[in-house]
Amino acid sequence: MSYLSQTIRSYRIAKEFTQQEIADKLKISRTSFIAMEQGKREPTLSEAERLGKILGITVEELSAEAQPNYPKYLEMILCYMNMVSGDGKIPKTKLAKLLYLADFAWFYTELESMSGMAYRKIQHGPVADPYFRAIDELQEQGLVTVEHKGQAILISATQMTERKNLEHISLKEISLMKKIYKKWESNNTNEIVRFTHEQLPYKVSFAGEIIPYALITQEDGKYVY
Repeated sequence: MSYLSQTIRSYRIAKEFTQQEIADKLKISRTSFIAMEQGKREPTLSEAERLGKILGITVEELSAEAQPNYPKYLEMILCYMNMVSGDGKIPKTKLAKLLYLADFAWFYTELESMSGMAYRKIQHGPVADPYFRAIDELQEQGLVTVEHKGQAILISATQMTERKNLEHISLKEISLMKKIYKKWESNNTNEIVRFTHEQLPYKVSFAGEIIPYALITQEDGKYVY
């Protein structure tokens, strides 16, 4: 299934249209539309334009798959680690959700992802595909330590990362990340997981699939992060 077909299906569900209703509006058969949703048939340009109008999204947003910037994603992890207070430790799952919120909140206002990472719908909320590899790499580089405490996995920075070493992240992006961290600082992992579960992008996506960024633009601004 392609990113485009996932986005079409997710938007249709979010807008509460049936497959038959969309097919009728496009003047194609339901079978043809199902094939489009399954990635077995690409929409023509005119169909994509009509779909955009029906679903309330531009053709560009409909097909705009994010381009991953892995070095920037690593810097986002280190940037969040700079913000951790107290004992300097943060649950691995909670950190994953903070990264998700930063990427999708940035898309909400800028129509582009901060890191361009693809986030997948899994049981404990949205997680970027390279997240676990990224933590392992940072641990191997001696920049973070990983501690197992009961069922929790705690991440801590071995040192503060200087601003000059966060060369891929803008001050505006850091400001948003600080707002997100401040909001969730005192909340536990289960609370932030529940929040992401209730967001529209997660709710209308299918288990194991990539969550389309564009869905966050349909969310109430109060619940973006």
